[in-house]
Amino acid sequence: MSESAHPSGDELDADLKEQDRFLPIANVARIMKRALPENAKIAKEAKECVQECVSEFISFITSEYPLNAIYFIRMNLLPPITASDRCQQEKRKTINGEDILWAMQSLGFENYAEALKIYLSKYRETTKIERATATMKEKDDEGGLFMQQQQQQQQQQQQQQQQQVAAAGYFQGMAPHFMENPQS
Repeated sequence: MSESAHPSGDELDADLKEQDRFLPIANVARIMKRALPENAKIAKEAKECVQECVSEFISFITSEYPLNAIYFIRMNLLPPITASDRCQQEKRKTINGEDILWAMQSLGFENYAEALKIYLSKYRETTKIERATATMKEKDDEGGLFMQQQQQQQQQQQQQQQQQVAAAGYFQGMAPHFMENPQS
């Protein structure tokens, strides 16, 4: 067997480190496809290039310093500027959305940070509603109560709409024929 058929331990470590450093290419490709027309094709090299750029950007925002700032930070002439630094200052282990936004502001990406701040707020609002709905559904599903309540609410809304339409038709001199009950 040739040596090239089996990578050495060092080569495996290098491959794993490289793989861990990048976002999954399938995720990158999916995001790229959303921004393009449906029939557009994306070259493998383009996906890999964007994968590397996005991964570098994330690394830059979360933990790396710009080269010209390292000296000043070491000399305590500049405050920490990455999301990781902020977490360390506050004695936390997890980087959150606010840390990312703060680092983006610190590193000169103010325009993007403002838009992302709005997105983060809406995202959190949506997930909060989804969690509450899921929790409510779990509790109510045991007795089928959730579905019954939804059906009752829909029926009440339909009746209110029909009454409003009938009233509007009546006041306009029109007979509300669609509201008549054929069984009575």
